[in-house]
Amino acid sequence: MNSQSPLQILIAGGGIAGLAAGVACATAGHLVRVYERSQHFTEAGAGIQLGPNVTRILRDWSLLDAVQALAVQPDCLLIRDTKSGRSLGQLSLKGRADARYGAPYLTVHRADLHACLLAGLRQRADVFCHTGRAVVNATDDDTEGVTLTLADDQMVQGDVLVAADGLWSELRSLACQDGEPVATGHVAYRALIKTSDLPPHLRASAVTVWLGPHVHVVQYPVRGGELMNVVVIAAGEPLADAFDWSNRAPTRAVYQAVGGVCVDLADTLDAAGATDNGWLAWQLFDRPPVAGPDSLYKGRVALLGDAAHPMRPYLAQGAGMAIEDASALATVLPSDPSLVSQSLFRYANKRWARVARVQQKAKQNGDVFHATGLKRMGRDLAMRMLGSRLIDQPWLYG
Repeated sequence: MNSQSPLQILIAGGGIAGLAAGVACATAGHLVRVYERSQHFTEAGAGIQLGPNVTRILRDWSLLDAVQALAVQPDCLLIRDTKSGRSLGQLSLKGRADARYGAPYLTVHRADLHACLLAGLRQRADVFCHTGRAVVNATDDDTEGVTLTLADDQMVQGDVLVAADGLWSELRSLACQDGEPVATGHVAYRALIKTSDLPPHLRASAVTVWLGPHVHVVQYPVRGGELMNVVVIAAGEPLADAFDWSNRAPTRAVYQAVGGVCVDLADTLDAAGATDNGWLAWQLFDRPPVAGPDSLYKGRVALLGDAAHPMRPYLAQGAGMAIEDASALATVLPSDPSLVSQSLFRYANKRWARVARVQQKAKQNGDVFHATGLKRMGRDLAMRMLGSRLIDQPWLYG
């Protein structure tokens, strides 16, 4: 706990980013109010991967045991070719991540991580969580603090505003005037399969990444191994509702995106299409990499998570960077409200180069994953020759 005077931290958004910010700031001894526009705290999506850079922070917040009880610690990362099925490379995860980076590599359902963060937040003192309360505007005065306007015209005052209201953030403009996110030209299709519905040889406790021309597929177990999360990412036309994470998609659309595939991958895709929910699709958007600290804060307003720096999914660090943001923010918050702006500059200055590098690397990974022709042949040769040395990410996890 922080022995100094607590600040009043106002957080817009009750997703993973907002709840992580709440946990971090409350753990540091500050007063926290979270405002979520939905009537309930819920989390859309399916599985996510948590590298050691993230699980170390969850351990610091005394949440790792709770998350790990619902997650899977996969044995390895296996890279395969979508068409031939042959192995292109492999990286051991279970045990190795702990030994090298001091924390495990986990795969978890988004809703389970969200529930653990929410439970952890509610266990902390001086925390108030409000649902059905949308933040529609804010004013920032360096001497008087920050004032939120809620959708019902109620005014709320505090010392810091954390804008964690997601990709389509309505509060981002308080710090950045750079317009809306831009479509990447890719569509993601996701499904959750009961692991027991898969053939035995496809139930491995592994993160399997299938690489093909213009497409890749990721599958891994979640919810203690009960479910298999499958995501297909390919070039695609804009969806009718770009804001919806739950556009229905027929299995034939997924096959059109993937092209010809090997028997193992076909069995996985067919099993996904046969589930009650089938395939759900969403359109991918992002922004240019963060250019400097001024893109992450202004005055008493800090941007965090997707509101600050949307991440393409090719490095599996969207939730991870939001959790890192939350941890970094809490470490710099002052006891003197008059020092908030200087402290948020320190937060932004600490984070911007890191998240920009992850954004750039994620985009590069997407280009490599979807490579064709000679570039694809060179990628496959490099993976076979260098193996884990090429696949591991010590700059990220260490």
